[in-house]
Amino acid sequence: MTDTERLLEFHKIKEKLIELACTDKAKEKIQDLTPYLSETKVKAKLRETTEAKAMIETCGNPPLTALQGIEAWIKLAEQGGCLTPEQLEAVSITFSAVKRMKDYLNRGKSYEIGMAYYEENLEPLDDIREELNQKIRGGKIDDYASKRLKTLREAIDRTDAKMHEKADSVIKANKQYMADSFSTVRNGRLCIPVKKEYKFRISGSVIDKSSTGNTLFIEPSSVAKLYEEMQELRIDEENEEIRILYTLTAMLSDKAEVIQQNNHTIEKLDFMFAKAKLSIEYDGIPPEVNTERYIRLRNARHPLMDRKVNVPLNFEIGKGVNGVIITGPNTGGKTVAIKTVALTCMMAQCGLHVTCEKAVICMNNAILCDIGDGQNLSENLSTFSAHITNVLDILRTVSRDSLVIMDELGSGTDPAEGMGIAIAILEELKKSGALFLVTTHYPEVKEYAKQESGIVNARMTFDKESLKPLYQLVIGEAGESCAFYIAGKLGMPARMLERAAKAAYAESYNARWGGITGGEEFQKTSHPRIQKAKKVSRQENAMKYQLGDSVMVYPDKKIGIVCQTANEKGVLRVQLQDKKIWISHKRIKLQVAARQLYPEDYDFSIIFDSVEKRKARHQMERKYVDTELVYDES
Repeated sequence: MTDTERLLEFHKIKEKLIELACTDKAKEKIQDLTPYLSETKVKAKLRETTEAKAMIETCGNPPLTALQGIEAWIKLAEQGGCLTPEQLEAVSITFSAVKRMKDYLNRGKSYEIGMAYYEENLEPLDDIREELNQKIRGGKIDDYASKRLKTLREAIDRTDAKMHEKADSVIKANKQYMADSFSTVRNGRLCIPVKKEYKFRISGSVIDKSSTGNTLFIEPSSVAKLYEEMQELRIDEENEEIRILYTLTAMLSDKAEVIQQNNHTIEKLDFMFAKAKLSIEYDGIPPEVNTERYIRLRNARHPLMDRKVNVPLNFEIGKGVNGVIITGPNTGGKTVAIKTVALTCMMAQCGLHVTCEKAVICMNNAILCDIGDGQNLSENLSTFSAHITNVLDILRTVSRDSLVIMDELGSGTDPAEGMGIAIAILEELKKSGALFLVTTHYPEVKEYAKQESGIVNARMTFDKESLKPLYQLVIGEAGESCAFYIAGKLGMPARMLERAAKAAYAESYNARWGGITGGEEFQKTSHPRIQKAKKVSRQENAMKYQLGDSVMVYPDKKIGIVCQTANEKGVLRVQLQDKKIWISHKRIKLQVAARQLYPEDYDFSIIFDSVEKRKARHQMERKYVDTELVYDES
């Protein structure tokens, strides 16, 4: 699929055509379909589509068939191979389809439709078809395919019946030895079920045994003799079937050239009828084709858009006007308009009918497109870079016989520079002599088109009251983006619109501003306030630990008791089993609070102080003594 096909969505037209075709070859031809460069060939292909459409409208849908595998089977027949009954039956069905198609085309002759004379290229091979129908039925060789086959199959049936009779008689005569009262087939042999302990009472061969081993399946000797006769009959039957299949295959091999001609004709007709069905579905018409570089479309529709909502396009270019610059509001239909023109030209040049009331199409040696956002992340290209790269490729290949469409010319960069580049590109396109359609928002480009010969402005209409695009193209007039009207209608305040107009048009803003009404001033709406997290100081976190609290010390996970509360740095002292340590409050976790472990006014010196220290403190409380109280730092 080429970039042009993808950009114009021509691949979707192909997909629809493929759905309408029956044969694989026709589908392959549609997949490879590209614009023809010969005016004669284009007109011939359009005539085929028109005649195929007339056939369907007068005679109904054609009786086409898929023809799957036929070509390979005929090649096998030519190489001396042998076709299966299923394959021969499929060939017979194909012959019947050829006959129906021949009759269908014959009916078209009475309406003087030229395509109907393809009937002369079809040979239904009635004699071979009747032979196949007589000898192959339901994917099998019929009993009456030959007298010998009929005789052999009757003999096989009689022998099979005798075998069952013999087996049943053995069962009846030896009921006391049987594990069951009926015969069965094991490993392709007719057997009777005999109890294991009586296996020597029955004359015959053990063929199989039950899963438990208690029952043996024995083929009686009398049945075995008949089985040998049966095998000989089946060999004779198989040989006779092979002879019949080879005979029928040889008949096809003798007519291989005729069969292949039939297939090619059916495939060609299938391709033509697919185009006709598409025309009927899209309500298409055959366009006029010229090489005079002139295009005129009346009430053209984009074929992939719903006709109920698609506004018809009227367009004309050529005869002194080589370029059309389309302006107008966003979502106003500019891109759809240029794609409709290009897609209509491509379809016509591929021999397809176009969705117009009337169409005059010129032959193009290439349809060159720059549409959409060409940003390429894998190649690190911005939208503007990708557009320029594509445009430069177009300018290198464009010629007088080309059709060029460019969307949003010069966009994606600084407006002043983008405008200059747009005009330079238009100058180059004009020099090439090609027909070109360009969409833009630059007012300078509109002025350029107004002053330049051979280039005209066009605009897409827009209802300023309802803010709805009307999707109608008016050639000869420049359009406006209508951004101020749209913004004002949607509620932008007047002061903001006035500021925008001043910024956009400077001194001439009054002329541009007149008549535009803005909305009311913004009524501010409130949103929920953000709730900030309260900052907790390190000191506050540390001070929650009280004297006597049981804590877990990390990372060793040892249990200790707070023996001295935190200082201003958040460091506190903890009594472990064998020592006291200073530690940051961040490395401990409360296990049990002191108030849960000790009564109120509990004397913690009993836990943390030595006996000597407690005696000294007691004496100091009674009277002054000349004793130095030393704290244990261990």
